Amino acid sequence: MKALTWHGKRDVRVEEVPDPVIKEPTDAIVRITSTGICGSDLHLYEVLGPFIGEGDVLGHEPMGIVEEVGAEVSHIRPGDRVVIPFNISCGHCHTCAQQLYAQCETTQVRDQGMGAALLGYTKLYGEVPGGQAEYLRVPQAQFGPIKVPEGPPDERFVYLSDVLPTAWQAVQWADIPDGGSVTVFGLGPIGQMAARVARHLGYRVIAVDPVPERIGMARRHGIEVLDAGRVDVAAEAIRDMTKGRGTDSVIDAVGMEAHGSPAAKLAQTVTGLIPDRAAAGLMSRAGVDRLAALNQAIDTVRRGGTISVVGVYGGMADPLPMLRMFDKGITLRMGQAHVKRWIEDLMPLVTDDADPLGTEDLATHRLPLEQAPHGYEIFQKKRDGAIKVLLTP
Repeated sequence: MKALTWHGKRDVRVEEVPDPVIKEPTDAIVRITSTGICGSDLHLYEVLGPFIGEGDVLGHEPMGIVEEVGAEVSHIRPGDRVVIPFNISCGHCHTCAQQLYAQCETTQVRDQGMGAALLGYTKLYGEVPGGQAEYLRVPQAQFGPIKVPEGPPDERFVYLSDVLPTAWQAVQWADIPDGGSVTVFGLGPIGQMAARVARHLGYRVIAVDPVPERIGMARRHGIEVLDAGRVDVAAEAIRDMTKGRGTDSVIDAVGMEAHGSPAAKLAQTVTGLIPDRAAAGLMSRAGVDRLAALNQAIDTVRRGGTISVVGVYGGMADPLPMLRMFDKGITLRMGQAHVKRWIEDLMPLVTDDADPLGTEDLATHRLPLEQAPHGYEIFQKKRDGAIKVLLTP
């Protein structure tokens, strides 16, 4: 089969790889019909090379048609249309019983000290072949796959793999009071949907981003947006909009590659120039993130407010302004999305003919799998109006 494989910094290729096969009675094989390029895939493309092997198959936002199931898989069968959550969870362990599916004890990558295994996402998360491919082996398929109805286009459902549960959790973790307000930093796919979810739930939403196409998309959905290219100090502008306090909550949907942190940019550059083993060691001990967005979030949130971090960070020793955080009494929540925890909330919205979250107005590019390297390039460089890229194997 054809699949997108990693070969180095900014070097991904569509190649022939072996077809996946059932290995465990809890496996399934799915023929992929749509799969997304995620913002966190760009970290593999740019920063996290020390933790990925040459030839690894990328991708963790897939959906498709079930081709084959193992002996212990009964809730899906061949021919079913399914979405595959990006985190691999068993559904029955101690943490899954608490709906903390991203911390599944059955698939935890203990040798790396990490949580549940993820599809297509580095040695840190199990190095499981991903879904930017024609076919996908799905571990723990007795629990993970989400059946979706026939009829509506894939765009209605494919975001259930990651984007929508991550956005929904970001809003839930933000703990916005009734009638309250939230700032969303970053209007990539997760930020777009987090802003739409928050507005759908009745909150005032202010978003911050420098990219014109992203700003335009958010405004189409009724979001107040500050152009980060024109507002030098977003926190001050937002305080001016909120009686001098700041918003009740802030969602950081940017993560490690925010601009504005020169020292961390240098650290990221250095890791790309030294051998992988040494680079992995550096990233495991050092502060390598550009914390501009998180620092802005800390400045923006009102005293006693909550920051929900959904952007991916990768450093082990990133400096935080603890005095400022302590003085303001900030609550900080973060983590991978517990995908299946939120499906009951989201399914009525994605099956609603009115499409209240605008799922069909997110993908800006739909490309054949063969053009995936081009998709990564335009998404990473924010060219050609790329906000969300979907691939069709």
